[in-house]
Amino acid sequence: MLRYVYAHDLNQHRELAHSMFVDRADQFKTRLGWDVSVDGHGEERDEYDALDPLYVIWEQPDGSHGGSMRFLPSTGPIMVNDVFPELTGEDAISSPLIWECTRFCLSRDASGNVAGALTLGGLEIMRNFNIAHFAGVFDRRMVRIYRSLGFSPEIVGTMGEGRDRICLGLWDYSTEAYHRVAERAGIQTELSTLWFDRSFGGAGRLGPVALTG
Repeated sequence: MLRYVYAHDLNQHRELAHSMFVDRADQFKTRLGWDVSVDGHGEERDEYDALDPLYVIWEQPDGSHGGSMRFLPSTGPIMVNDVFPELTGEDAISSPLIWECTRFCLSRDASGNVAGALTLGGLEIMRNFNIAHFAGVFDRRMVRIYRSLGFSPEIVGTMGEGRDRICLGLWDYSTEAYHRVAERAGIQTELSTLWFDRSFGGAGRLGPVALTG
C-alpha cells in the first residue's frame, strides 16, 4: 500500500524509513554510480531530506520499502534551482502551484507495478493539495517509463548529449491523467483515496494490498 509521510514523522516508521534510505543507496550509488553520500548505516540522504519533504512510499506486505518519491514545494530550496539552474535558463522555479519531485526509487525486489502506484500517489498529492504542476529532472531512459505509466511531462529544458543527456520536465495535473494512471497501475481510485486519507487522518485503516499489472 501507499503511505504519505513527512520527514518529521519518519521516526514513527523506523524500519520502513531505514529500508527506503538503504534502497536509495543501492539504486543511486551502487547501480547508477551517482556521486551521492552514504552513511555508516548504509543510508543515502542529502540536504533536501532535512527540509521536511513529503515522501510517497510503497510499503510491501512485510513492512519494507518497495519504492518511493520525495516532494518539496518550489517556494523553498529545490534541486532544480540549486543544482541544475542551466535547465531553467537561470530563471528559478518558484510557485505555490509547483512542487518538485525527486529521488524516484524502486527496490530490487519490488513486485507488481510499484512505479505506477507511486505515480498515482503523486497525482493524489496534486489532486488533494491543489498543485497544478510537478517539476523534475530525469535522464532519457525515463521517457519510455513515463509514457508507459500514462503520465508524460512537457520537456522544458535539456542539457548534455547522448547517454549523459538530462531533461527538466513539467507534469500537469488533470482528472483524465489521474484515472488513466490508476487504470494502468491496476489500482482502483477508491482504494488510492483511502490510502491518502489514512495517511492524513481521514478514512479508516487499510491493510497491505497486492498490486496487479
